[in-house]
Amino acid sequence: MAWNEPGGNKEKDPWNNGDQGPPDLDEAFRKFKQKFGAGGGNNKGGSQSDLPSFNGKMLAVVLIIAAIGWALLGVYQVDQQENAVVLRLGKYYQTVPAGLNWHPLMVDKVQKVNITRVRSTSWRGMMLTEDDNIVQIAMSVQWTVKDPKDFLLKVRDPELSLKHAAESALRHAVGGAEMHQVLTEGRMAIATEVQERIQAYLDTYGAGILIAKVNIDDAQPPEQVQAAFDDVIRAKEDESRLKNQAETYRNGLIPEARGYAMRQMEEANAYKGQVIAEATGETQRFLSLLTEYEKSPKVTRERLYLDSMQRLLGGTSKVMMDADSGNIMYLPLDKMMGQSLKKSDSAKSSYTELSLPKSQTQAPSSRSSNRSVSREAR
Repeated sequence: MAWNEPGGNKEKDPWNNGDQGPPDLDEAFRKFKQKFGAGGGNNKGGSQSDLPSFNGKMLAVVLIIAAIGWALLGVYQVDQQENAVVLRLGKYYQTVPAGLNWHPLMVDKVQKVNITRVRSTSWRGMMLTEDDNIVQIAMSVQWTVKDPKDFLLKVRDPELSLKHAAESALRHAVGGAEMHQVLTEGRMAIATEVQERIQAYLDTYGAGILIAKVNIDDAQPPEQVQAAFDDVIRAKEDESRLKNQAETYRNGLIPEARGYAMRQMEEANAYKGQVIAEATGETQRFLSLLTEYEKSPKVTRERLYLDSMQRLLGGTSKVMMDADSGNIMYLPLDKMMGQSLKKSDSAKSSYTELSLPKSQTQAPSSRSSNRSVSREAR
């Protein structure tokens, strides 16, 4: 029969220690005090005078353990990319660099800030240009924390202040530019101006932010006029292309014209030199003829006459015959024409070369030879 059934054996009750009441707490406390108290197991009387000594030692141990735990909990690590701002009793105390540090727990408050990570803030909106056109611009700003103290304490929401400053600077820059500058080649200049203005605004706020770069990601007209604007862009591109082609043609034509002009000048100078040389040569020949003429005028006149007639008649296709002669002879006209043509070619080559008589003794022989040739022709 179980101990808890009616009529059961109460001695088997596990909670029955020989008396009917619950465990005596005073007795348990006395046993604990005898084991860990100053009197140890010798104080069996359990007097109340031992209680203060026991409480003092235990309190000292607890305080020491608590102090050690409090000191250990105050140790903190600042990473290489971070700086820590320490607030002592809610007031700024110092800025701690990277490394292992300690602060009194519940007295100082440590806030870590990453100063090397590049953050990005984007913004998109519609704005008005200087020439009263509307453009839609998307901009992104890359920034880092320059001063952790100012970043945490001087401005309530630094990122919101950055967005407001970026919007204000962008509207100011776009409002001072025309639409084609904003949409085409003027983006870089606008981005540079916006970066300078944002940095100036944030330095005035004391936000502790350094602007690394500003990018104009997208700039386009509203969707309602996108097609017309595309036509304008294509027309501008055609204009630039035609200008470049004209510049290329001009750059190729001008040097060619200059070269042609230089060649003409060189040819003119060469012709000038040739004419001067020929005139000088004719002058020298005339002076030489004059000298010979003064020596023997008759012979010189006859020689000049014969040379002139030979030069004039040698290039013609006519055959001269003496009319007084009554003899009829056969003339090989075809051979004579061929010889006359050869003589005309040689006469042209020696047009300016007239031979002078060597002496008066040679003149009769030349006249006799010319007369014999004329007799043979007859």
